[in-house]
Amino acid sequence: MADKVVATYYYPPMEVAAAELGHTAGSKLDDDGRNKRTGTMWTASSHIITAVIGSGVLSLGWAIAQLGWVAGPAVMLLFSLVTYFTSSLLADCYRSGDQSTGKRNYTYMDAVNANLSGVKVQICGVLQYANIVGVAIGYTIAASISMLAIKRANCFHGHGHADPCKISSVPYMIIFGVAQVFFSQIPDFDQISWLSMLAAAMSFTYSSIGLGLGIVQVIANGGVKGSLTGISIGTVTPMQKVWRSTQAFGDIAFAYSYSLILIEIQDTIRAPPPSESTVMKRATMVSVAVTTVFYMLTVYFPVEMYVVQKKVPKWSTQWVCLQMLSLGCLAISLAAAAGSIAGIKSDLKVYHPFKS
Repeated sequence: MADKVVATYYYPPMEVAAAELGHTAGSKLDDDGRNKRTGTMWTASSHIITAVIGSGVLSLGWAIAQLGWVAGPAVMLLFSLVTYFTSSLLADCYRSGDQSTGKRNYTYMDAVNANLSGVKVQICGVLQYANIVGVAIGYTIAASISMLAIKRANCFHGHGHADPCKISSVPYMIIFGVAQVFFSQIPDFDQISWLSMLAAAMSFTYSSIGLGLGIVQVIANGGVKGSLTGISIGTVTPMQKVWRSTQAFGDIAFAYSYSLILIEIQDTIRAPPPSESTVMKRATMVSVAVTTVFYMLTVYFPVEMYVVQKKVPKWSTQWVCLQMLSLGCLAISLAAAAGSIAGIKSDLKVYHPFKS
């Protein structure tokens, strides 16, 4: 009976929409009346890889240096597994009810609203906006610092290192902000099919540049530096070691974060069979594997790392395991936030965003 209700609810809009658009059949539309989706596992994987191999790679080397050659790669592997597991759970939330015929949730917020209610939905909305604001601020600062570094390098090259080359970062922040405003006005910017392919290629390009520079530095040093336990106490104080380690956890966790756009990516996949959730799980596995291997090459080269596997307690039920996972990630997030705040406080002593 439930299946009949679902069919009655979805197919009439599809047929009406097809008639309005002048199609003789509904084959050009999906079950929700929208244009037929053509995404595959590979296109979804490219979207995810683009999201993961982004700004996270820029701080990855620093994070590994803080944790060391043992804990660093182990934490990366841990977060890749956690990301795959939780993304698989989220993929099942794209459709409410039946995974093949249930109502589609087009965004992360739609999925939350369909499965949760009340204050949880409001909290989710606040957190999403806070995340967007934070990411926008972070990218603006990172972009301005990068452009400023190029300008200062040219200055040193022309005038020598004796010149202080004091340059304000404000114009570069303004340039980046204006560019963002311009691109945000392009209609259906998110629907440009080749954009993710280009972004993925660019991400691999600058990540490869970072890898190349790392190899050059290893050659210049005459060997691989660092230690098994990371930066040693003495070089930094015990408290600085704690804050830097927690901040490194946060950097690695951020590198694997793409949950907020997973539902939108899944919404591009063609209609079943197989179901969108099945295709998305495969895409997630491919993407996490690709990005993990890429990052591992970055931090392992040319050292072979051995990762100690953690055993899952057998006495717990699935629910308890999920709760433990949730609490563990929360603890890491809070610790990373505390470390980041301490890092910002320390950085502001030497870096002033709106001064030369």
